Amino acid sequence: MRSHVALALSAATLAVVVGGCGAAQSVADTANAVADTATTVQVCTDALSRASQVFDVTSPERAVDSAHAAAASLGELAASAADTTVTQAVSALAATLRDVTVDDLVGRPAAWLATKADQVAALTSACAP
Repeated sequence: MRSHVALALSAATLAVVVGGCGAAQSVADTANAVADTATTVQVCTDALSRASQVFDVTSPERAVDSAHAAAASLGELAASAADTTVTQAVSALAATLRDVTVDDLVGRPAAWLATKADQVAALTSACAP
């Protein structure tokens, strides 16, 4: 009789432990989703802030240097994004800034600004809930 009671208690304990593990996993999954969302919000905020940086219009060379510096920081930021769509949008914007030349800013500023605006719009869209 004692072995039946012990077996029943062991089975009940096992059921509670297994059920608790499932609940713990659910809580962990929810916490990870919240953390990923917080990371995405932070990445989007930082990326849009860097994208709106005003470059020195009096010196195309300094503007290009600033764009390249912003591209480097955006590249690092893209690596920390949890959402692949946001990562791709940040990376595309970083590429636009990394590839800019003095000739782009002097000879074709409207075309370059249009490309940058398209990348910022894509990032804004990727960041929208």
